[in-house]
Amino acid sequence: MKADSQKVMRYLKTVRGQIDGIIKMVEDDRYCIDISHQILASQALLKKTNQEILTAHLRHCVHDSAGEEEKIEEMVKMIEALLK
Repeated sequence: MKADSQKVMRYLKTVRGQIDGIIKMVEDDRYCIDISHQILASQALLKKTNQEILTAHLRHCVHDSAGEEEKIEEMVKMIEALLK
């Protein structure tokens, strides 16, 4: 993987903590909207993590095989827009 492994691991460990918190909230029968907010926060961080991985893939792996920097940046912008 060409993405920043430390950054990706930090994001994933944070999401793991959020999921553990959500499980506890469900077990404690917490307010539905509070649970939903935490789920949305987890989804947003997973989306950010995926964007980091896909961007690195495009900039490194695809670039190595295609070699056209202009096309790669165009693809990165498209992926970033799709993941927002």
